[in-house]
Amino acid sequence: MKEKILIYNSLTREKKIFKPLIEGYVGMYVCGPTVYGDPHLGHARPSITFDVVFRYFKHCGYKVRYVRNITDAGHLENDTEEGENKITKKARLEQLEPMEVVQLYTLSYHRAMNLLNCEPPSIEPRATGHIIEQIEMIKKILKNGFAYEKNGSVYLDVNKYNQHYPYGILSGRNIEDTLEGTRELDRQTEKKSPVDFAIWKKAAKEHIMKWVSPWGEGFPGWHMECSAMGEKYLGKTFDIHGGGMDLMFPHHEAEITQSHASNNCNPVNYWMHNNMITVDGKKMGKSLGNFINLEEFFTGKHEKLSKAYSAMTIRFFILQAHYRSTLDFGNDALQAAEKGFNKLMEAIRTLNELEAGQESSFDVEALERKCYNAINDDFNTPILLANLFEGVKIINSVKDGNVQLNNIDLKKMKSIFQIFAVNILGLKLVNNHEENNLTNEVMDLILQLRKNAKKNQDFNTADLIRNELDKKGIQIKDSRDGSSWSIKK
Repeated sequence: MKEKILIYNSLTREKKIFKPLIEGYVGMYVCGPTVYGDPHLGHARPSITFDVVFRYFKHCGYKVRYVRNITDAGHLENDTEEGENKITKKARLEQLEPMEVVQLYTLSYHRAMNLLNCEPPSIEPRATGHIIEQIEMIKKILKNGFAYEKNGSVYLDVNKYNQHYPYGILSGRNIEDTLEGTRELDRQTEKKSPVDFAIWKKAAKEHIMKWVSPWGEGFPGWHMECSAMGEKYLGKTFDIHGGGMDLMFPHHEAEITQSHASNNCNPVNYWMHNNMITVDGKKMGKSLGNFINLEEFFTGKHEKLSKAYSAMTIRFFILQAHYRSTLDFGNDALQAAEKGFNKLMEAIRTLNELEAGQESSFDVEALERKCYNAINDDFNTPILLANLFEGVKIINSVKDGNVQLNNIDLKKMKSIFQIFAVNILGLKLVNNHEENNLTNEVMDLILQLRKNAKKNQDFNTADLIRNELDKKGIQIKDSRDGSSWSIKK
């Protein structure tokens, strides 16, 4: 079954029916996290957005290769070409090896994605595992005349590139606009133009994460990893590239530039961008002090949270808004999402217990078509949920004896909720709210007992509590701010 799926392409700024490069096959690349901290709500939105896309293409019978990278090299502070590598800085502060930081927070990200019921990608490459591919791509860009080497660093010559290919086709920024928004920084004078960007950076002596290259010891620019890994696993041109709207410029714009400069072709046919999550109308971020990680949502331990919220409540909350719309966080919105999710799950439980009547007084096939129309229209999950809640009303009416569904239609209704709510939206039954609250309260008590033991220098008891919980599949994480717990996956 191949549905006609409309996709909004950020490049062309219009919706068109999706046509894969290869019949029956979809190649999709999504920018994954930079692993230097615990995953937060901003990580959840693209993961859930493209999980739904992944699930639906598979439901439609496509063979999907879903690539989602791990950024563990080249990403400097403030997304500039100066400053310290984000992972190196975390390693220095925590007195760890950089790869310990990478492993710690990659595992944390995976645990959160499992709780959110996001299916793992087909391939999850790391930037540090593809340094050779990035170096080879830089060589091609130099050979094609679109880059230059200066003092051990290599820069892409944007002005020269713009003479052959239009620069800024994704973000809508031209060179003049970019120049106006670019300020000269110290140590950037070696660039021919402020708009040029590094595709390889010479490493300072104190820089830990560096590799040997034809231009000396250094590290790839942040944008290089996705260009090189996308080409390696999906080809020089592939179907879909996804990520957050904040990556449109400079990251995705730079990817297009690099790929054209290297391969003389358009790298991606459909660019998809999810919009931002905001807090009180402002983008969520550490610098603004409104940053909430997913573990804090699951435990309720944050000053902006009035209670703990289950992973499925978070997933439902994100699905309530179209992926291209902004989504503003608030406790009232989360509590409404919790009620909506519980109502939907209760209807599914009820549906599985209903008995068929002699005849039907509701058009179930029309409901099914409305659900397909919603998801086919650029993955419109809020409209899909609205249609499912229309079905919830019918389920409750059947339960109350006001509506009948014959055996065929009852089976069809069960199929609709299984396909759309469970298989495509990825929602699943969870323990009820009272059980979640009780678990949180018990774990808070245990952590307090462990804290008291450590305060009294009874480290044997503190270690015993940690080890026994670990055997039960519960991981304790200590930090400067205290201790937290999570279920190991």
